[in-house]
Amino acid sequence: MKIQVGYQLGFELTEPAAVVAMLSVHPDRAADLLYPDLVSVTPVLPVEPYLDRFGNWCHRIQAPVGPLQLTGGTVVLDSGLPDRQPAGDEALAVGEVPTEDLVFLLASRYCDSDRLADLAWRQFGSVRRGWDLVTVIVEYVHERLQFGYEFAEPSRTASQAHEERHGVCRDFAHLTVALCRAMNVPARYCTGYLGDIGVPPSPDPMDFSAWLEVRLAGGWYSVDARHLEPRVGRIVMARGRDAADVAMTTMFGAGELTEFRVTTYEV
Repeated sequence: MKIQVGYQLGFELTEPAAVVAMLSVHPDRAADLLYPDLVSVTPVLPVEPYLDRFGNWCHRIQAPVGPLQLTGGTVVLDSGLPDRQPAGDEALAVGEVPTEDLVFLLASRYCDSDRLADLAWRQFGSVRRGWDLVTVIVEYVHERLQFGYEFAEPSRTASQAHEERHGVCRDFAHLTVALCRAMNVPARYCTGYLGDIGVPPSPDPMDFSAWLEVRLAGGWYSVDARHLEPRVGRIVMARGRDAADVAMTTMFGAGELTEFRVTTYEV
């Protein structure tokens, strides 16, 4: 399967700004790209690429006052298979978690698992560890939260989403991550492309999506409390502790978003 992905973002800067963009497909899919996923900047400006501490591609730009446009895209070869699931329970004890993954057991800015620990153990303490536990948590979040773009709030934490009982895909991901961590399951936040492949098309404009990955004995597995069912064509751009680590653009200066278009479809 071939999947076309891309974006076009526009900004109007009222002062010079340093911009960090995290918009490229993750390096672990590099072998699947039919051509390089480069960031094109208008006006033409120097772009400094680098890998952050989580292994995500970032692009650093120094932009002047005025309009700024970032565009990019590529075609990704994909297996066409739904999200991989473990063959068995595959529980992983904390003592067996690789050192580099321990950070994904800790509370973070938006995934305040420390605030949710008592609730998590009351709710899920009797559930068998491993994939059974992850599945129960995902189903709980799916039922707990109501999805709606009108509920978008960039400062909402996982515990706040739990109390407010609504949110967007990042809130579904944050709450699931926080509850998994509270139950000693390493979990990391993901952002990327998720098109309407194999499902009824959504009438809403295409957007980037958020989900999470959990660490079990067999490795990392994608789960998604918003959509609940395994999906086809999930393409990661960036991973981190939560949304603060994987912002699409971070702007050190004054400006506003004037254009936002995302493309994801099978070709």
